[in-house]
Amino acid sequence: MPLCRMKRLASLLVADEGSVHFSARFSYDEQKNVVLDLAASAELELICQRSLEPYFEPVQRSSCLLVIENSGQNSGESTAGAEAIHESYDPILVENGRLALLEAVEDELLLGIPQVPVNPAVKETEWSTDGADAAASGLKEEPLQSPFAGLAGMLKDKSES
Repeated sequence: MPLCRMKRLASLLVADEGSVHFSARFSYDEQKNVVLDLAASAELELICQRSLEPYFEPVQRSSCLLVIENSGQNSGESTAGAEAIHESYDPILVENGRLALLEAVEDELLLGIPQVPVNPAVKETEWSTDGADAAASGLKEEPLQSPFAGLAGMLKDKSES
């Protein structure tokens, strides 16, 4: 499945080129509920928040989803209602007898993206406001001063008087 078809995911990527590999297996559980085992994997091009450079993040996700029909429909098929969701399942809604598989795969990949993408190959990065390295320019780092250092002296003066 091409990444360019996933609009929500594409907005987080550097480029929406490439594809997603996925597998979907439908089955019934012990209560005769329809269950979807979904696995998705892709190499997503993200911006590293440490270096601000693009990198590829491997994302692999799998979920066991309980298929729930829209409550507005009355069909004779054996699917669970919202009240019968078991703890081990995540629900997925079927509307008009159709399952949005593209959206389910996209959801899995969105859940697999780190909140703060960081390239594991980048250990540390130095930045300067003028574009030059501070160490190379010979600038010395000034010691940090506490903003409350002056208050300590004021308190001593008050206690002595």
